[in-house]
Amino acid sequence: MGALTGVRVLDLSSVIFGPMASQVLADYGAEVIKIEPPAGDSTRYTGPAVEPGMAAMFMGSNRSKKSVVLDLKKPQAQAALHALLQSADVFMHSMRPQKLAKLGLDPDNLRRQYPRLIYVGLHGFGEDGPYAGLPAYDDVIQGMSGLADLMERQTGEARYLPTIAADKTCGLVGAHAVLAALYQRERTGEGSFVEVPMYETMVGFNLVEHFYGMHFTPALSGAGYPRVMAPWRKPYRTLDGHVCMMPYTDAHWRRFFAAIGQPQLAQDERFATQAMRTRNIALLLETMSSYVAQKETAYWLATCEELEIPAAPVARMDDLPHDPHLQATGFFVEKEDAAMGVVKFPRSSVRINGTQPAIGMPPRLGEHTQALLREAGWDDARIAALQSDNS
Repeated sequence: MGALTGVRVLDLSSVIFGPMASQVLADYGAEVIKIEPPAGDSTRYTGPAVEPGMAAMFMGSNRSKKSVVLDLKKPQAQAALHALLQSADVFMHSMRPQKLAKLGLDPDNLRRQYPRLIYVGLHGFGEDGPYAGLPAYDDVIQGMSGLADLMERQTGEARYLPTIAADKTCGLVGAHAVLAALYQRERTGEGSFVEVPMYETMVGFNLVEHFYGMHFTPALSGAGYPRVMAPWRKPYRTLDGHVCMMPYTDAHWRRFFAAIGQPQLAQDERFATQAMRTRNIALLLETMSSYVAQKETAYWLATCEELEIPAAPVARMDDLPHDPHLQATGFFVEKEDAAMGVVKFPRSSVRINGTQPAIGMPPRLGEHTQALLREAGWDDARIAALQSDNS
C-alpha cells in the first residue's frame, strides 16, 4: 500500500518527460495506465534489449505501469479511452495542444465531462506565449533555457549536459504538480487543469543560482553564479586519479590552507570571506588544484575526513550497483521475468515510514488492454473488434 494507492492515472505521454512523471506516481503506489499507439512508445526500441519492444530506455522510465494500446484516430479507441476515463483521477498527455481538439481531448471538453479529473498538459511552452505549440525535445530546451550557454562559459564550447536534464527535471516537476492538484481536489472536490511547460520550467531551474545580480534593479551583475562556472570547478586531479573536494565555509578553508602548509592564505583578502572567495573563485580553485595534484587520492580522502571537509572519490557509472551504501539501502532491485530472466532497476530514493511500494515490471505493449476494458464494462466481442481496429 503506497501513499497513492487507489489513484488511477491515464498517461498518454511518451519518450521521457511524461513517463518520468508518471513513474514517480507509480513509485508512490498509483495505478498508472500507459495509453500507447499500436507502434508503442518510441523508447521501447531505444537501446539494448533482450526482448523486442522492451529496450533499456523504456525500462528506465516505465516500471510498475500497465499498458493499453489505442489508436486514438479511430472512434472505437476514443470510446475505449472514455470508458477508462470514467474511473480515472489523472489524465496526462504530452501532445502538442493544437492536436487535442481533433481527438476530443482538449482540457475544456474533458473537464466538462469529468469534473473531478486532474488534466495535465505536459507542453514544450506555456500556452499564452508566442512559442505555444512549438515542438520541444530535451536538446532544444537545454539550448533555449541557457544550459548550453553555461557550458560554453565554463568550457569554451556550447554543449548539452551528458544527461537528458530537461526531460528528467520537468518530469519531476510534473509529478509534484500532480500531487499538488490531487491535494487541492481533496479540499475542493473539483479537478483542475495543470500545465507544465518545459521551457519555463528549465529557465526557472537554471536561474535559481544563475539569476544572480539580475534579481536587483538596477542589476548588480549579469546572469551567472561565478563559483559553478569557473573552469576549475571539476574533480581535482591527484597524483593517481581524481578527488571531489569542497571546502566551503571559512573554517573549511582555514583548515585546508593549514593542511597544505599555507595558513597565511586564509588571511589573504582575496580568500578571507565567502564574498571575496566568490569574487575570486577561479584563482582560488586553480590554487587549490595545484596543491591537490601533489598527493594521492587516498591521502586527500583521509585528510578531508580528519578536517571535516566534504570529499569523495569519483565513481564510475558501471560501478554504482556495487557501491556499499547503495547495496545496504537496497537501491537496486532485481526482478525475475519469465521471458527476459533477471532484470535490474534503480528504485525511488523516497521512503514513507521506512517503506516503498514494491516495484513492478514495465508492461509489454498492450499487455493490459483486455483486462482493463473488461473491468470498464466492455464485453469480449467489443474488445476484439477494437484490437482488430488497432492492428
